[in-house]
Amino acid sequence: MTGPGLTFRQWVGWTGLGLVLLLAAAVGVWRGDILRAGLDPQIPFQTYEPPAAPDYADPAAWALLDARTPGSGDAAVFFVHSTTYDGGREWNGRIGYPEADAHLMRVVLPNHAGPFARAGAVSAPRYRQASLYTRLTLRDDAREARAFAYGDIEAAFEVWLARHPEGPLVLVGMEQGAELLDRLIKARVAADPALIRRIVAVYLIDAIIAAGDVPQTLPACARRDQAGCVLAFSAVGDDDDGAAARRLRRGLVWDDRGRLVDLDGRAALCVNPIDGRRDGGTTSVRAHAGATNATGLEWGARPALQGRLITATCRGGLLRHSHARGESFTRAGGWAERRKALPYNLFYGDLEADVRARAAAWAQRQSEVRPSRQSNSASST
Repeated sequence: MTGPGLTFRQWVGWTGLGLVLLLAAAVGVWRGDILRAGLDPQIPFQTYEPPAAPDYADPAAWALLDARTPGSGDAAVFFVHSTTYDGGREWNGRIGYPEADAHLMRVVLPNHAGPFARAGAVSAPRYRQASLYTRLTLRDDAREARAFAYGDIEAAFEVWLARHPEGPLVLVGMEQGAELLDRLIKARVAADPALIRRIVAVYLIDAIIAAGDVPQTLPACARRDQAGCVLAFSAVGDDDDGAAARRLRRGLVWDDRGRLVDLDGRAALCVNPIDGRRDGGTTSVRAHAGATNATGLEWGARPALQGRLITATCRGGLLRHSHARGESFTRAGGWAERRKALPYNLFYGDLEADVRARAAAWAQRQSEVRPSRQSNSASST
């Protein structure tokens, strides 16, 4: 004999439960696509009205403005921050957006501007940055939003340069900021001999840079005691070949018309921050100067460093590094936070040592140039 069949109410209950489980499974599988779609402004960039432009004469337009720490050097440091605005209604974030600003001050500046604090006075402009969504798609609208942000960086740079008419300069960009700074050095810096002479170094961190497009007047750094050069890298774990392939496949670089185009198989530039060399092979663990998690530290507080943690080598245009163990060096937070700049810095001590060495090389070069100029002036009289 068979038991009694399900009642209508039971059928409805079991069917509803099945639909709930099916929906939960679908959300689990397509969660990233769902969240990404939620950040899409759903409007063509051509018809989009961007937020009001910042006034860089106003200190409020700067996250840092000539901020010094005890014992800082003579350089002026221009730092262009990474993506902190998620997106949603806007292609480009307005200045002072609370959540984006909080992430900038709590995570990005302590971890990624911090290594340059001892070099001199650090300035970091706020700008109408392209949203995180624009870095998750290769659509033309997203590329245009990323290119739009360049106008603010160029304007901020001119105001900053007027504040520092002489002396050594250090230029630093992180992720989106490195992308924008790459265009700035090509369009504004590389053709200005007087400005070139003042450059200690340019740091393009966590970005894909076409090696063949680096200006001859600002070449890739070949050794640590070299000033006036470009140190660029995009770091990926040495066992994460999938992430490495995606990084290069999705890499965008500037063309001569100021448009972001596909890397398209061209070589990417990689200079190892541990030894400051482009072709130095794999660095030893002993050479690693120190990683840190500085998230939450106030500006000017130097974090404790953990040295001798990782090895690194430039391979295939990317900086492939071993993994640092410990809770301090794991990603945390929600889906969006895990797609922004790391909340720690594996190369904090190495970048700190690098900029110090290049500043010394720049100062040495200046001391050699002055006697030569004086002797030439004397002989002409």
